[in-house]
Amino acid sequence: MRTLEEILHPVTPAQFRAEYEGRQPLHVPAAEGSNKRALLPWDAFNGLLNQSNVWTSERLQLMHQDAAVPPEQYCKLKRTPEGHVWRPAPAKVEVFLSAGTSILANDVLTLHSPITRAGVALGEALAAEVGASVFCSFKGGRAVATHYDVHEVFAVQTEGEKVWNLYEGRVIDPVGYPPGMTQTDFNKDCGRLVSTITMRPGDVLYMPRGFYHDTVTPDQPSLHVSFTVMPLTGRSILSLLDGPALQDAAFRAWLPSADAGGGSLLQARLTELATRLAGIVASPAFRDEVALLQRRLIPRAPDFSLPIRKPATLYRVSGRAFPDMGPMARRVFDWMIEERQFAVEDLVADMDSLSEADIRNALAGAEQAGAVQRV
Repeated sequence: MRTLEEILHPVTPAQFRAEYEGRQPLHVPAAEGSNKRALLPWDAFNGLLNQSNVWTSERLQLMHQDAAVPPEQYCKLKRTPEGHVWRPAPAKVEVFLSAGTSILANDVLTLHSPITRAGVALGEALAAEVGASVFCSFKGGRAVATHYDVHEVFAVQTEGEKVWNLYEGRVIDPVGYPPGMTQTDFNKDCGRLVSTITMRPGDVLYMPRGFYHDTVTPDQPSLHVSFTVMPLTGRSILSLLDGPALQDAAFRAWLPSADAGGGSLLQARLTELATRLAGIVASPAFRDEVALLQRRLIPRAPDFSLPIRKPATLYRVSGRAFPDMGPMARRVFDWMIEERQFAVEDLVADMDSLSEADIRNALAGAEQAGAVQRV
């Protein structure tokens, strides 16, 4: 699955955006001929689990009756170059599995190429940071109790069945959980059960953030991959305002005292600054900054092809003037000037907030102007 269209088929991306995105859950039953269940079949998941040095107690968690199993009960303390870590012991994990314990495998986005490709597709389509976890459970088990998420969820059922219970409670656009919130609070605030969805192999479920839900495994062992999707929120722009604000003398000037003129001078200055901030935020240049920040979130799939080694294309800065191609190209040119001699492939890797097409367009303009030369 390399595109949002493939992930949601037969629902189109346009229909998803118009009717479901951020609004309501969407269950997409597997279409005839669908291969979505191939995202992570049992043999592939077993292969991941067998890479025992990949896992720590944070990355591979065991859940029994809605509670996390303490690491010391299924892990051994191992010394690594990074220090001591709790490493799951396969034999101990097997003992817990025999008692119906569920597995929650976190941070698997780059461990299995089909998962990586699907995660990249979601990130590109939704301008979002993406993570992936795997939930493995057995009859009557569930990896997590009733809760809501602070991110969007795209769940793909790959083996067995999983029943999702959806409740009437919803928190609007949460960015975190209230301090001290307990499972008792979740159970109290979720409201009444409004629907159940049975996920079968190849089914996809979209769950917007804030919807209360839980899951139960009916009869067969169940396996599903859950993608967490987190686009930027509006408050993300606050981190971008400092630079452009400092370029405006009004933001570098001292603020009047709150006591001067009965507070009217300070109020007038704040009103002026608010107007100037609105102008910054509404400007095309600031929109481009936000777009760059979004692109930095999107995961990128590695693409090694050994034993074939990809050649490096080398350039050097000549000392001639760079052309005026706009602020985005200026970023590329500043990088080139700092490096003096560089590989185009390294440039593309470093400037990951820009598209490769934009980078190569800037390179072509610089080469045509004689500002850089092929080595």
